[in-house]
Amino acid sequence: MMDWTDRHCRAFHRVLSRRALLYTEMVTANAVIHGDRARLLGYDASEHPVALQLGGSEPAALAEAARIGADLGYDEINLNVGCPSDRVQTGRFGACLMREPERVAACMAAISAAVRVPATVKCRIGVDDQDPEEALYGLVDLCAAAGVTRFTVHARKAWLQGLSAKENREIPPLDYPLVHRLKRDRPRLEIGINGGIATLDAALEQLAHVDGVMLGRAAYHDPALLGEVDRRVFGEAGRDVDPFEAVACYRPYMARQLEAGVPLSRMTRHMLGLFAGRPGARTWRRILTVESSVSGAGLEVLDRALAAVRAEQARTEDRRAAAGRLAVLA
Repeated sequence: MMDWTDRHCRAFHRVLSRRALLYTEMVTANAVIHGDRARLLGYDASEHPVALQLGGSEPAALAEAARIGADLGYDEINLNVGCPSDRVQTGRFGACLMREPERVAACMAAISAAVRVPATVKCRIGVDDQDPEEALYGLVDLCAAAGVTRFTVHARKAWLQGLSAKENREIPPLDYPLVHRLKRDRPRLEIGINGGIATLDAALEQLAHVDGVMLGRAAYHDPALLGEVDRRVFGEAGRDVDPFEAVACYRPYMARQLEAGVPLSRMTRHMLGLFAGRPGARTWRRILTVESSVSGAGLEVLDRALAAVRAEQARTEDRRAAAGRLAVLA
């Protein structure tokens, strides 16, 4: 989710769910240590609980980066051992580390020793010609021996040669049963699952077998589903957060960021899918995409987009009511 789940995205997703654990984009350990920390690691207090996702393969550097993240208040430090992009492979981190489970375990031991917050792993079931069961169990067992108790498994192999990062999210077959079996065989570990889970119904089906579900692109492209998470997943009483309420709750954050000089488009780009599958969705996307990019654009763009959606939804309801009356007369 690099370039997607930035601080503005996370602040938006938080108004939809109070309980879901949010993750940052993957940030390399060296960037954390030597880069612009305010830009790379800054976040709004409303985002908690929020995990810092790191990339790297050097235990000492990861330990230092983890310590920096924990000192900044992140609730979890997660090592990414699943990203298959060429850029990540060149830096010797991400999914290519599935081939070096001992190194991953050493990295996790260093991170765990450096922080008091949970140190977790996100991985694949294997890469290239690895046997998935051997690769996954081997990595998990070595990391568990180093003190890791929580894993999120993308239930696909990654093919590091021949497939793009996008193709690696779609082409390698999913093997949910392997992840389910890992949970049965290692009941004391907390096992989450990721990959191809597009709806809350599908997530709830997975939760009969594992401890958690990670939603990535599904939550980004259809963020309204997060408005049902607290009730349906966490069992909280009360009604869901609908898209209009989400916008109203996000608005004060947007106003503060605009005053700080953040362009409107950096926030609205994460909201384009909010009305996905609902009347007015196309109009919403068009207004936000076109008008938010204009220099000096402010919340009046949001108001115009909302007004257009409300009007289109009202027209749709009128047409449905008219069709219903005709059906009764017939």
